[in-house]
Amino acid sequence: MRLLFKQRFFSWLDSYDIYDENGNVFFTVKGKLDWGHRLDIYDRNDNYIGRIKEKIMTFLPRFEMYMGEQYIGQITKEFTLFKPVFSLDCNGWRVNGNWLEWDYTVSDTGGREVMTASKQLLNWTDTYIIDVASPQDALISLMIVLAIDAAKCSSSK
Repeated sequence: MRLLFKQRFFSWLDSYDIYDENGNVFFTVKGKLDWGHRLDIYDRNDNYIGRIKEKIMTFLPRFEMYMGEQYIGQITKEFTLFKPVFSLDCNGWRVNGNWLEWDYTVSDTGGREVMTASKQLLNWTDTYIIDVASPQDALISLMIVLAIDAAKCSSSK
């Protein structure tokens, strides 16, 4: 399953439209006022289905992930000098990024690739292509990409 993650051009808060392979809106992400980043995720029928919430007062960016109101794990940016490293406390998955911070792979404990995300260059807004191996992992995969993008934003402030 392929998703196109595209930040809206005119938005006071972070807002994204996530499109499926046919160009239809699959998810909508709406930024909310809060301490740190808070991104609420809605399905194509505008039903709330999940949230990414930044923990404040931490040395490095940390994001909690929720399906509905249920906490499912967190993703934390680790301190490294060259290659971006994120620890993921969800489903036993691991995140690996390249040194330019544009491409990411998520794999499970058996080494199976769960998803890849690649930042598309030369766009006006943040744009990623997300390839998800199994459609039931699409929401969690989106949460990971949202957290990584928000962490890069937090690090650059």
